Amino acid sequence: MPYSIGIDTGGTFTDVVAVESETGRQWFAKVPSTPDDPSIAFMDALTRIRSEADIDASDVARLFHGTTVATNAILEHKGAVAGLLTTAGFRHVLEIGRHDAPRTESIFTWVKPARPIPPWLIGEVDERLDIHGNVVRPFDTRSCETAVKQLIDAGVESIAICFLHAYVSDAHERAASEIVKALAPDLPIALSSDVLPTYREYERSMATVIDAYLLPKVGRYTARLTDRLKREAMTCPFYIMKSNGGVASAESAAGHPAELAMSGLAAGAIGATYIGDATGYNNLITIDVGGTSADVCLVAEGQTALTVENQIGGFPLNVPMVDIQTLGAGGGSIAAVTPGGALTVGPKSAGAVPGPACYGKGGKDPTVTDANLVLGRAQDSLAGGVVTLDRDKARQAVAQHLAEPLGLSVEAAAAGVIEILDNNMAAAMRMVSIEKGYDPRDFAILAFGGAGPLHAGRLAELMGVPRIIVPPAPGVVAALGLMATDLKNEYVQACVQKPPDYDLERLNTVLSQLDRQAAAWLNKEGVPESSRDITRRADLRYARQGFELAVDVPDGTLDSESLMSVVNAFHRTHEQLYTYAAPDAPVEIVNLRVTAIGRLDKPDFQKLEPGQGVDDALIGARNVWLADSEGFTECPVYERSRLGAGDTIEGPAIVEQLDSTTLILAGHKAEVHDSGSIIITVT
Repeated sequence: MPYSIGIDTGGTFTDVVAVESETGRQWFAKVPSTPDDPSIAFMDALTRIRSEADIDASDVARLFHGTTVATNAILEHKGAVAGLLTTAGFRHVLEIGRHDAPRTESIFTWVKPARPIPPWLIGEVDERLDIHGNVVRPFDTRSCETAVKQLIDAGVESIAICFLHAYVSDAHERAASEIVKALAPDLPIALSSDVLPTYREYERSMATVIDAYLLPKVGRYTARLTDRLKREAMTCPFYIMKSNGGVASAESAAGHPAELAMSGLAAGAIGATYIGDATGYNNLITIDVGGTSADVCLVAEGQTALTVENQIGGFPLNVPMVDIQTLGAGGGSIAAVTPGGALTVGPKSAGAVPGPACYGKGGKDPTVTDANLVLGRAQDSLAGGVVTLDRDKARQAVAQHLAEPLGLSVEAAAAGVIEILDNNMAAAMRMVSIEKGYDPRDFAILAFGGAGPLHAGRLAELMGVPRIIVPPAPGVVAALGLMATDLKNEYVQACVQKPPDYDLERLNTVLSQLDRQAAAWLNKEGVPESSRDITRRADLRYARQGFELAVDVPDGTLDSESLMSVVNAFHRTHEQLYTYAAPDAPVEIVNLRVTAIGRLDKPDFQKLEPGQGVDDALIGARNVWLADSEGFTECPVYERSRLGAGDTIEGPAIVEQLDSTTLILAGHKAEVHDSGSIIITVT
């Protein structure tokens, strides 16, 4: 019986899930991550799950991976030494960037982050196209050769090529790439006409630069994994999760590593959607609280929201990705008192090493995990005993760094840490719901990650959300999500059309070209015709607006009637997001997009047997400091694995399991669904 295996690399743990295809039986495991070489933890996780489930290499039908290699390389500035070829006169396009500060930063103190490529590693080439692709200055071979030789002599490990208006015609970029290949055949190359063929010079240049910045590191990582899998006789298809919530073969994914920037986060959102569907809820606000961050995503009618206007590490990355709000609010987030006497939480994190004070690995700063331990909310070990928590060290850290400076008791200081964290996460939840035209009261919170279920009850109260869903294995939802996705690739082409004279012939020509690219990719990935979907979207805006909104485009040849249906969909979307529409205003078409989807089989949940009552799951009690309390409350503690379908628990109570702890607040009622999830009703 074939198995599917998903392995997700996190900052603290690497999670692995195995699913038996015919029965839906699942196995979970967690191993410590190895940040210096994530492939070690990957192989450790694979070995562990194969041993626990007794899986032979030949029985694995598919292997999936969510990786943070690209993410960490950007955030930690540990990518390749990359060079850039650009049109003469545009050497400083990266340095100039945009003049607006991030909304989360102070305009008075924010400092523009160092660019991935400094000006001295940018070569100028004498060439130029106009906005229609006409040649203004011919491509000068000599100036390109000179620039490439200078970059090679400077020791670059990859080269990005981004010429002005190459999104209309890639001829000059292709000519430059041939020169690079002739002078340095082994040097990885990223072309803007491949990475992001849309206008806005800074954003297109940055996406291309990030791709080149990641190419060597991600390429080496995937090659190392592929080699180790071959040595283990693992010959099954090997897929890597992309930022858009789909997967691609390891070879395809490594070719465009900028698309992996949100790999692990996207897997979590897809896994949450899959779990919500199994419980009958398709409108969700997902909250993933891990070791270093909290990640929030909205799922409407079973679909995760996508965006092409995201940032990572302070840089715009306008490739399609799941719309996730990330904040420094994880279990390892450090709490501190400012010189002015204010209590702050995050974004700085203790990480996996040295970790929170309670880990006993040398960490001295108090963290969210320490606060939860002091308040009796967290259990004394993580991941089935892989990490043991020291309550005394947690109390000492909170007392020394928070309680004493603030003049509070240790418990009151710890409760303040949790309340600040919860309100920060609630703010992120408002950003993905209320600010996008959705009422959070129409949604359920799906909480996962090691600490998500600990905080979900309070978040539901802050947001007015009536229901919480806690997955069967909250700590490995991202690993499960890897197996609940499809092959997916995005294609985009700038095609600016202004009313009233939309060029239907041009629009249909570009759509046909994108359709062919999508079909070619599906062929390369070996997707049969019966498992293919190709969808279309377009980016539209009102004339003189500086941003676009994406709406669906119908299949087939566009005519005047179907094009107007697209324009009307734009008006409706604009009204939902901004509370108004302007039906009489001219609407411009900016970009056309095509998505190629290769459907993969999804694992089924094994139905949970009916419970015999919660008494058998009761394993003890402990004192817990609840929200808005002035002391400890004795709460019953239940073992999750002993609960059956239909079992109910009245709060306050705690449910413990291998990978997480669920806190059920007073007035909340939990019931175990036959899919294995716990559904908590907030009253």
